[in-house]
Amino acid sequence: MNGFVGGALTVLGVMAAAELGGSMYLYQRTMRRQKKGSTERTIKMAGTDWEQYKPFIEKRKEVFLSQPLEDVQLVSHDGLRLHASYIPQGDEKKVAILFHGYTSEGMKDYIALSDYYIKNGFSMLLPDARAHGRSEGTYIGFGCLDRLDAAGWINWVLSRCGKDVRMLLHGTSMGGATVLMCSGLKLPGQVRGIVSDCAFTSPKYVFTHVLHSMYHLPAFPMIPIADWMNRRLAGYGMDECNAAREVKKATVPALIIHGSGDTFVPCRMCEEIYENYAGEKRKLIIPGAAHAESYYKETERYEMALDELLEMAGFISAQK
Repeated sequence: MNGFVGGALTVLGVMAAAELGGSMYLYQRTMRRQKKGSTERTIKMAGTDWEQYKPFIEKRKEVFLSQPLEDVQLVSHDGLRLHASYIPQGDEKKVAILFHGYTSEGMKDYIALSDYYIKNGFSMLLPDARAHGRSEGTYIGFGCLDRLDAAGWINWVLSRCGKDVRMLLHGTSMGGATVLMCSGLKLPGQVRGIVSDCAFTSPKYVFTHVLHSMYHLPAFPMIPIADWMNRRLAGYGMDECNAAREVKKATVPALIIHGSGDTFVPCRMCEEIYENYAGEKRKLIIPGAAHAESYYKETERYEMALDELLEMAGFISAQK
């Protein structure tokens, strides 16, 4: 009997060590600043075929890179030096702050979409999220910390452009979660609208989905262990801030976008967020669009939806 108990305890110990090791590996691969090549890994996981859009993106890239460009910085609430690229247009009284996705950086995710904002006379501020690009940081904020950084960038725009500026927050994927989580803060009146594209509700629930759908693994005990580690190392819990909860406090108009074919961040998260959004809102679901593909799959519909939001928010007239 003693031998049996000892053997069982040994097996349980090995299993526990394996679970702990797997959880630590998951944490290192997802919550810390990623090494070179991580963007390609994320794109592969997301499953979007970007090769088909390369000619379109390259054409837009020429115009995007021909714009005036400034490197700007601010210090976050917890002492990190954050970087952004600023593209001024006209009198700088309309500014779109554009937040990129996981493992990307400011100057990458809006190459094509910048055309819309340039044509509508918007200056563009493109921050590198903490632990991304040229911003400092070891631990990724997944919107939970990035929303506070977003508030810092809003204040930077106010300082740069004056109190009569009007701002639009636009985020994709992790950036979408950032702007939605930011909607729960007390935003200045100069923030007139929010655009969220393929956002998740919280890191806890998107990682749970990825574990189930891609790795066929249960969330327990990996997610609770990762949550415990993140609280100790990064200073926030993985469901401490949830976009679907934060939007219940929203007051500004929003456009909430998702692709029905998104397997990386399921479209049901969009539905939950939209249902809870307390401010004036519009929803755009692009049939068959994969993760972050909506603008490319149906550019005209996407831009028409943006027009409608800009009208609601007072940026453009209905006669545009």
